[in-house]
Amino acid sequence: MKKYHEIKVRVRYAETDQMGVVYHGNYVEYLEIGRVEWLRSMGISYREMEENGTILPIISLKVDYKKPAKYDDVLTVKTMLSGKPSIKIIFNYEITNEKGDLIAIASTTLAFIDKKSGKPMKCPEIISDKLTD
Repeated sequence: MKKYHEIKVRVRYAETDQMGVVYHGNYVEYLEIGRVEWLRSMGISYREMEENGTILPIISLKVDYKKPAKYDDVLTVKTMLSGKPSIKIIFNYEITNEKGDLIAIASTTLAFIDKKSGKPMKCPEIISDKLTD
């Protein structure tokens, strides 16, 4: 199993506030980009997962802001899987700037939900098979 995935994201002007600092809510989008691309790197497509009846809503989100990110910074979002998924899947993140400064650390917990019934379900085998060593 791939331990982590990194992706670069350039801060757009629209993502900043009057002080030129990234608005805190935009970090959620950076985490989503990291998570989706980590899964894609493992051969797992959100689109295919949803087409096959599984959705993955976030049920918990935590972000600790360490330093401000600013307009035009190139951020690296490092996404790591935390343990084997069951009914839930947990990701940890580190966001750094071009200098290597730690900007934020975060975690998200998502639940596997059956799209038709709306009820929690075990991690689909097609996904868990790709996530095991």
